[in-house]
Formats: sequence, C-alpha cells, structure tokens
Amino acid sequence: MDPNSVHLNFNKDSVILVNLLVGIIMFGVSLDLKKDDFLLLWRNPKSAFVGLLSQYILLPLATLLIIVLWKPHPGLAVGMILVAACPGGNMSNFFTNLSKGNLALSVSLTTFSSSMAFILTPIAFFFWGNILPETSSFLKEISVDPKEMFFSITILLLLPLILGLVFQFYFPRIRDRIRNPFQIISVILLAVFILGALAGNWKNFISYIHLLFGLVFVMNFFGLALGYNFAKLFKLKVADRRTISIETGIQNSSLGLAIVFNFFDGLGGMALICAWWGIWHLLSGAALAYYWSRNTEP
Repeated sequence: MDPNSVHLNFNKDSVILVNLLVGIIMFGVSLDLKKDDFLLLWRNPKSAFVGLLSQYILLPLATLLIIVLWKPHPGLAVGMILVAACPGGNMSNFFTNLSKGNLALSVSLTTFSSSMAFILTPIAFFFWGNILPETSSFLKEISVDPKEMFFSITILLLLPLILGLVFQFYFPRIRDRIRNPFQIISVILLAVFILGALAGNWKNFISYIHLLFGLVFVMNFFGLALGYNFAKLFKLKVADRRTISIETGIQNSSLGLAIVFNFFDGLGGMALICAWWGIWHLLSGAALAYYWSRNTEP
C-alpha cells in the first residue's frame, strides 16, 4: 500500500483553519515572550547548548538512523524529517512543570525554537531531507521550492509573533487579561482539530496505523531518551535532564501539518505521520511527566 495515494478528507477551509491555529499558537507564544527567556539561555550556556543540540542535531540524526534501518515509504520518511525539523511543542512547558523539571529552561528553549522556527524549520527540513538518497529524490519528485517555503513560513509564523509583541508593548493590560485564556483555548482548539481530522479520515488512519505506530513510537522514544541521557552525559541536574528530554521529544506537529497542506498538497504519508505524532506525543509526554512527578532521582 502506498500511503501517498491516500486521499485525505481536507479542503481549502481545513487548510485555512490549520494555518489559523498555527498563527493562534504563535500569537500565544509571543504574548509570553520576554527578554529574560533569551537571557536565561545566555546565562546558562551549558544547559542551553545541550538542549538546542539535542533538539536540532540528535533528534534529526536519530530520525535518519530509523529511516535507514526501517526503510519506510519515502513519504513517511519525509514526514518524520519534517516533524524533527519543527520547534518544540507548546505542551512541553506543561509536561516539564508536571515532571518537576526546570520550567524556566523549558520556557526559554520553547520560546527560542518557536520564535526562530520561521528560519530554522525550513533550513533543517531541507538540510536533513537531502542527506539520504531516498528522501532527497522524493523531494525532487514533488518539486518543492525552498524559497517559497521560506517566504510562506515567515508570513505564517512571523506576523502573529510581531502582533503579539505589539500587544506586549502597546496594550499590556489587554495582554495580561488574554494571555492565559488565549493559550488554554489554543491548545483545546488544536486538540479538537487533530481529533476531528483523524475522525474524518478514520478509515485511512486505521489502514496505516500499523506503519505509523511503530515509526512514531520509536522516533518519539529516541527523542525522549536521547535528550535525557545527553543531558546526563554533560552532568546536568536531574531537573534539567527531564526538561531537555521533554523538549527533544515533544514537537510542534501542528506546524508540520500546516506545511504539509500548504506545500505538499496534503501528501498522505507526511500528513498521517504529523497527525499521529500530534496524538502520540501528548500520550507519551503525559505518561512520562506523571511517572517523573511520582519519582525522585539522586
């Protein structure tokens, strides 16, 4: 079965909606954006270096290794690379807090990766996507223009980021009132959208879950495990290890879905990977955070 032959139940309204949701999430991130979040990374270079290296280097490398060993369909493989190129998910801060991690470090890493995603995500995607022959040839077949992607992602992510900063500087009272409700609503809307998308494509999802489950499970497991053990290798505190683990394993797959439907015409394999990742990383993140909340480490 060719997952790219899957015709997903999405229309132009659905594409507009997923773009709007990504914009809402970025707007919510920018309402919380503070200079101290960036300064914290500068003041704690070791933790910052380990966290960013784990997310932007180790996770993509692990993804390429899984692709080489597993040999999935190129459409699924490119979807995995796209997820690895996305910034940290907006639920990572919640999971970090629940797991007794370093919340300040989590917020700083998520803020950095989200605010720089309009540059880093397309660069990472095309860099890692062109390393393996099978994914490189696949990208050439579907003829995606990197310049167009850069431009569109900049509009998709940068405009709501700037709008949020405008609220911070010129409408601080309104910003204080809407910040928390806005972020909660954005998470609920995203969850409803992903669940609705899966429900609308349930037959396709069931037909390919045997492929999706293993790939996403192993990739997510490697992300969480590599993040933790890489931080342990650098002798970081337990709270920092947990934070970096979660930041590496929780990715913003909603941005991945937006990219798939804007630039890859809703390509079945890529969309299914991003959609299932959006469900699975919430389950794995919640389970891990709950376990850590009940356990202490020396």
